[in-house]
Amino acid sequence: MAILEMRDVCYSYKSKYQQIEAVKHVNCSFEQGKVYAVVGKSGSGKSTLLSLLAGLDLPVSGDVLFEGISTGAMDLSKYRRECAPMIYQSFRLFPLLTVSENITYPMELRGFTGKKARDRARELIGRVALPESTLDRFPSMLSGGEQQRVAIARALSMDSKLLLADEPTGNLDEENSINIVDILVRLAHANDYCVVIATHDLSILPKVDVVFRMNSGVLFQEKF
Repeated sequence: MAILEMRDVCYSYKSKYQQIEAVKHVNCSFEQGKVYAVVGKSGSGKSTLLSLLAGLDLPVSGDVLFEGISTGAMDLSKYRRECAPMIYQSFRLFPLLTVSENITYPMELRGFTGKKARDRARELIGRVALPESTLDRFPSMLSGGEQQRVAIARALSMDSKLLLADEPTGNLDEENSINIVDILVRLAHANDYCVVIATHDLSILPKVDVVFRMNSGVLFQEKF
């Protein structure tokens, strides 16, 4: 069963000069245990698509369904906080918080604090292949690849089986890009996560399970 679906989703917005149809009648589904890549040139609509999946926007028409429930019927703040963790190109870690505090922040929003939260952060930092000593450092003390691993650990702390990633390798060199993609693939295949990646990085495509391509707001699945 799909954890996430889009049913005849359309989204448009007004620029200074015209109405932009960013997403046009998209139908697709995303299952746990798989990695999905959404590719397309800049302006094709893939980032808008991801923002709809993440609950950052609602469709103009159609439905985005998480576990069978439309995001339009949900408290979107709660959905974003508990169900749809996002990993960004720019990492978006809190610079004045330690790695441990960054990872436990989503837990604290759910009332999960103290030793249990710290123990969970210790577990998650290991799952992204960073040493426990990383927990007491600040983001500025880490490399880009390390910061992105921390961002993944923070996303995992939400205890959702969905992970959304917007250009997660965009600020990384080739070696770190490979490592980040390998972590995401492992989370899907070994831990039953649903991972959706919007990306320009075509080198990751052999590692993913399903490739969707967007062109002028239209989504279609590529066949191999």
